[in-house]
Amino acid sequence: MTTVILIRHAHSIANERGVLAGRAPGITLSKSGKKQALQLNKRLGKLQCKHISISPLERCKATLQPWLIARGITQRSITVDEGFIEVDYGQWTGKKLATLALKKEWRIVQKSPSKMVFPDGETLLGVQSRAHKALLKSIKKAGNGIVIVVSHGDVIKSLIASALELELDKFQKIVIDPASISVLDYHKGNFRLLHLNDSTSNFEHLSKSKRSGKTLVGGGAGRK
Repeated sequence: MTTVILIRHAHSIANERGVLAGRAPGITLSKSGKKQALQLNKRLGKLQCKHISISPLERCKATLQPWLIARGITQRSITVDEGFIEVDYGQWTGKKLATLALKKEWRIVQKSPSKMVFPDGETLLGVQSRAHKALLKSIKKAGNGIVIVVSHGDVIKSLIASALELELDKFQKIVIDPASISVLDYHKGNFRLLHLNDSTSNFEHLSKSKRSGKTLVGGGAGRK
């Protein structure tokens, strides 16, 4: 069984300014985000993982950096994976969210995201497809262990929707906050959701806990 830890990057200066960052360069963590990254180090603790994949954007690297330093993990041990990069929002990149909310396409994003094609950008279906492929690749590398993925809100939402076999049009029902942790397990082609959008819990125990891959009536007995 593979445990998948999905981490959204911490609060960024784009979040602070209310703009859609997309893949724009120079988007660093805000003061609040830097505090979240330090707290994330404590939350992960001495967690042992077999594989780490991160989006190439700097806010994702900065989010995990305090933990990497504390654990003595070098950059060579990390896979920078384009499959987990932020959505290419095209012409929407860098625009104020309040302004974008006035566009007619905004309703498509909220109600029928599977039909959305960002102007000069990519489709959300395409995002889900490439992120899912990247996740399966990371899972294969981790084997029966833990894989950490640091990515972006819409990317993680699409991954969770895919894991739960939800239509992409339902993915706006999933909330993923900055620096939040969501956890899946993967066994013989099937995913299960263990934690969603958790911003407070510690996860060091995942290195030691054991779970059955079987689905049980009554919900099971929890971790051992």
